[in-house]
Amino acid sequence: MATVTAPIKVDAETDQLISHAAHFLQRSKKDVVDAAVREYAETHRDLIQSGVLEALRTLDGSTKSAVSLLTGLSATEIDELGGIDS
Repeated sequence: MATVTAPIKVDAETDQLISHAAHFLQRSKKDVVDAAVREYAETHRDLIQSGVLEALRTLDGSTKSAVSLLTGLSATEIDELGGIDS
């Protein structure tokens, strides 16, 4: 897998937790965050997968379905607001 540098922003308290963990585990902050995210994603794999499947079920290839998914508005609510030109 290729390495990509993509900065992330966390609050000061979280940064301090990462720093302490890295120091006491003798690992880099990057390694601590990488391991934590991978563990979190694995632990919540079922929830993530069900969210992805639900999103795919709501998408039918139309702009309206994409807007509905992104905004949380129903197709009826979108129509009431003026609809979407095809």
